[in-house]
Amino acid sequence: MSDTKTQGVRIIVRPQYVPDQSAPERNHYLFAYQITIRNEGTRTVQLVSRHWIITDGEGKTEEVRGPGVVGTQPVLKPGEEFQYTSGCPLTTPVGTMHGSFQMVPVDGEPFDAAIEPFRLAVPRVLN
Repeated sequence: MSDTKTQGVRIIVRPQYVPDQSAPERNHYLFAYQITIRNEGTRTVQLVSRHWIITDGEGKTEEVRGPGVVGTQPVLKPGEEFQYTSGCPLTTPVGTMHGSFQMVPVDGEPFDAAIEPFRLAVPRVLN
């Protein structure tokens, strides 16, 4: 799990392994992660883009950038939250993700809301 707060925007990530959509014999491991973006600040903000850094168990890194999340660019007033679930395939049973969401306040400069690293791991593969 990851829980990070930047300029009043809290991002909570809850990852989990998806065994019924994985095929370990073919080095295919699917992980889902639920994201909660909560505006705990005093300004309305809009999520305009995402940046993920995904690292597998062998140290191979992939970067993903794009507009919004799951086809939307949510606007969050103070006290509001937005949740979504997405997935990440890996070729190893362990990996990590971290990154940021670019947020634009209605009355200020854009900023990157950090997403601290979180582990993607098949249960019981690590001690």
